[in-house]
Amino acid sequence: MNRSLTLKLGAIALLILLLMIPLLLINGIINDRQRLRDGVLEDIARSSSYSQQLSGPIMVVPYRKVVRIWKTNEKTNKRYQETGEERGHLYFLPERFELDGKVQTELRSRGIYEARLYHADNHISGLFSIPAQLGIKEDFADYQFDQAFLTIGISDIRGIENALKLDLNGQSLDFEPGTQLGWLGEGAHVMLPALDRHKGAELAFAFDLRLQGTGQLQVTPVGKTNKVQLAANWPHPSFIGNYLPAQREVTGTGFTANWQTSFFSTNLEEALTNCLTSDRCDEFKSRSFGVSFIDPVDQYLKSDRAIKYALLFIVLTFAGFFLFEVLKSLAVHPVQYALVGVALAFFYLLLLSLSEHIGFALAYLLSAGGCVLLIGFYVCHVLRSVRHGLSFSAGLAALYGLLYGLLSAEDYALLMGSLLLFGLLGVFMVLTRKLDWYGIGQKSAKPLVFDMGAVE
Repeated sequence: MNRSLTLKLGAIALLILLLMIPLLLINGIINDRQRLRDGVLEDIARSSSYSQQLSGPIMVVPYRKVVRIWKTNEKTNKRYQETGEERGHLYFLPERFELDGKVQTELRSRGIYEARLYHADNHISGLFSIPAQLGIKEDFADYQFDQAFLTIGISDIRGIENALKLDLNGQSLDFEPGTQLGWLGEGAHVMLPALDRHKGAELAFAFDLRLQGTGQLQVTPVGKTNKVQLAANWPHPSFIGNYLPAQREVTGTGFTANWQTSFFSTNLEEALTNCLTSDRCDEFKSRSFGVSFIDPVDQYLKSDRAIKYALLFIVLTFAGFFLFEVLKSLAVHPVQYALVGVALAFFYLLLLSLSEHIGFALAYLLSAGGCVLLIGFYVCHVLRSVRHGLSFSAGLAALYGLLYGLLSAEDYALLMGSLLLFGLLGVFMVLTRKLDWYGIGQKSAKPLVFDMGAVE
């Protein structure tokens, strides 16, 4: 390879490295704007309510138990009995738990940023089956019981939008703030009427809970059998948690989803026991499922993904310039390479700034269209041919179209990118198959003159 070709390739490589500096700066701007947006969304959630998780209802019976301990007098070697008192709670999970939720979403704006809030109208119902003597196998006379209560954990009680009333076997009871259980966190409870603890009982319950939140809505399936149905006007749900819906339907206007679980799949009794005996309550609270109302891919994530392909764009564009040089015996100055590279870098800055105001798809169209027109106009004069300039612009527009396809089809991005690179390599090899690389520098290159009359 002759000296001039080596110098030209070295200059192009150096330009590519230098162009990485503005691209890194633009990537930093993307991250800064994303952090700023996340901070604004956090402020909106702080002033309204955060993500919500429902845990319950659980029936709780406080008790005091007489404890008898036999001890031995060391001096007389006689045994004697001491009595003490043990305090605790008996916990009962529902035999059946059902939740029917209707969710409406809305946007709250602060400046140019928007947060998506939801309002969930939930009807919660089910059945408690209380065994005789509360399931105690020991001497029942050793126990004294305080008033039982029903409790439900709500992760952010600021989102409660209605007065909670419990329908218990046809009797209406008012909820009170607090769960009365430290490990369950925030929520509400309702004191239950006196029960005949010697006999078993079935307690049918129902109540309505209107709940506001941001981001996510999750439910802990506390029943032995659970049926949860959610319907919302959000067309981009992301189902989260340990259990996926048994049935779901997603349309352009919303979704419906149904979950059905049982104690065999949740093993929630063991998780509750571990929580009470070893303070490992994260396992109990993590056995939940629900839906996320956050936009799965926003403009910042798409812009960040787009800039990852910037190096590929610059290399392919410069390769196109280089092909015109060697095939048409044109001399393209490194400054002209640099100006086109800077125009390519500006595409990402335009994309970021426009997408904050008009949405990603339209911002991409305008940014790509502007860059293609600018570079096409410039290349027509650089290559001294409208036909060559239009061909180059068409290829650049095709690259932008392929990039948008890569961003939209994340699951197939690797496949599409691999096929694209292989295809472009094949085109480059076909076009240069008869090229005398040793004779490139010996050919007289046509000088470039910025003469408007030279354009065909």
